[in-house]
Amino acid sequence: MPRSDRRHLISVDDLTDRELRWLVHRGAQYAAGECEDARPLSDAVVGVLFRKTSTRTRTAFSAGALRLGGQLITYGPGDLQENTGESSEDTGDVLSRMLDVLVARTAGSTEELRAYAAQRRMAVINAMSAAEHPTQALTDLTTMLGRFGRIEGLRVLYAGEGNNTASALALALSRFPGTELHLRTPPGYGLDPAFLDRARVHAKESGALIEERHHMADLPQADIVYTTRWQTTGTTKPDPDWRRVFAPFRVDAAVLAACPGAVFMHDLPAHRGDEVTGEVLDGPASIAFQQAENKYHSARAVLEWCLGGIPADRPCRPA
Repeated sequence: MPRSDRRHLISVDDLTDRELRWLVHRGAQYAAGECEDARPLSDAVVGVLFRKTSTRTRTAFSAGALRLGGQLITYGPGDLQENTGESSEDTGDVLSRMLDVLVARTAGSTEELRAYAAQRRMAVINAMSAAEHPTQALTDLTTMLGRFGRIEGLRVLYAGEGNNTASALALALSRFPGTELHLRTPPGYGLDPAFLDRARVHAKESGALIEERHHMADLPQADIVYTTRWQTTGTTKPDPDWRRVFAPFRVDAAVLAACPGAVFMHDLPAHRGDEVTGEVLDGPASIAFQQAENKYHSARAVLEWCLGGIPADRPCRPA
């Protein structure tokens, strides 16, 4: 029978403010070890479909599902009959009759994920699409909450490509009052204007600030300096000279010195010497590997929420 308590996570913008806060706080509770006995997936079967490489996200959701009591079915990039022409809608309909949740990293747009989510039985989680990486944003905010005890009022300097991680971060951080997101992106590699516009709408409503510039001069004060790899998973750049354009946006000791007291975050994998120097990534300001661990804690929160284990309107409290 169809289940009315299934919830999809395709985009950060699918979440209400309360749902977003619940997921972030619940991830922090898992990270603090407060929910180790929770088994909300004890009767659930979780499908894991990755058409692109993944270390952290795939492992986080697989380990998270198992630790929460669920069972796994994993699919490689060529395993489903979509490769022979079956539609995404039909695939989702069939899988929904056997699975409780599908965690999917696709090769293209979020529309394929929304096609999977057209049925009413199975929850669908976007584990990264070309445009947006919503579970990364939840991980990032969980990490910020654990480090600072709050998200409101935090100032983030993001340096690098306006990719799917940056898009999701903009949509999520802009929902919290007083936050600032300063995007410093190479010319021609900025945030998708549609995401920037949506983030600015959120920022206007919450009292946050979103700005984008295409240089690294006059850096703002920040609590967090964030970067991602220059070559986003599964993408290529048409400009053969793109590394020259990106080089000024490398996060090095000078960038951290411009933001005294800031911590460094990176969604990983990192290429030392490209987007970040080893001195920064492996230095005392870096919380990048704690951030990677939080992908696992955040994944447990997402799985629990998507399967309706806790009402979405239940008040959440900081860990």
